Amino acid sequence: MDNFKIRRLENQLINSAKPVERKSNLSNKSFESILQQIQNRDYEIKFSKHAINRMDHRDMTLSKEELQRLKTGFNKAEEKGVKDALILMGDKAFIASIKNKTIITTVYKEQLKDNVFTNIDGAVIV
Repeated sequence: MDNFKIRRLENQLINSAKPVERKSNLSNKSFESILQQIQNRDYEIKFSKHAINRMDHRDMTLSKEELQRLKTGFNKAEEKGVKDALILMGDKAFIASIKNKTIITTVYKEQLKDNVFTNIDGAVIV
């Protein structure tokens, strides 16, 4: 099921619940469990036009597993307060805006050697 359908179903469930029921359900949950639910929500990682062009030019593709690893990298960087990160994954590297959930550019194995990455405030290896 795609994310759009899931979100639509979530909205239908939320909107169909009575306000009294929602309040009582939330009051039974701890702050920590509510925070955990919010943090575990699946979100989409966006790719800038520049990143997409680089990936196309280099015939770089990402499997579902790799996309999940990227999301893990985003989560780890966000937990540490990183704004712009270098995410290293095997023979691929990504410069990412953590706040905007966007991959800004990509680097493939040929460019990793002898390269300097600037304008980042953290690195994550996944």
